[in-house]
Amino acid sequence: MELSEANLSSNEITVSDLNEVEIEKVLKLELHNDSHNLFESNVSVEKVVKALSSPTRRNILQKIQMSKDGMDVSNIASSLNMTEANISAQIKKLHDAGLIFCKYCAGNHGIRKISNVKFNQIVINF
Repeated sequence: MELSEANLSSNEITVSDLNEVEIEKVLKLELHNDSHNLFESNVSVEKVVKALSSPTRRNILQKIQMSKDGMDVSNIASSLNMTEANISAQIKKLHDAGLIFCKYCAGNHGIRKISNVKFNQIVINF
């Protein structure tokens, strides 16, 4: 069977249609703060999407976002009934993706790593 334009469905593009199609080559990642101000960022779209692909990491982000002053690994682990080692690894991926920032402060048994969200809204425009 020969492929012809007559065999194509209405949503398929033919070679002759390519000149009429406008293609945007920019994948835009917009990050907004609490005031809904747009930040220009060097955050990698791939890292953000990969970080958000995990339900565990999304749960961690929600927990951190709901806390007023951020959360440490121990509190996140106990609230999600997971190990601190697992949460620590997930925090690192969120940090590497640029979705959270971490600070260190004194705790009862040494130094605590407190995580806070950088952005309250992530909009990925294609």
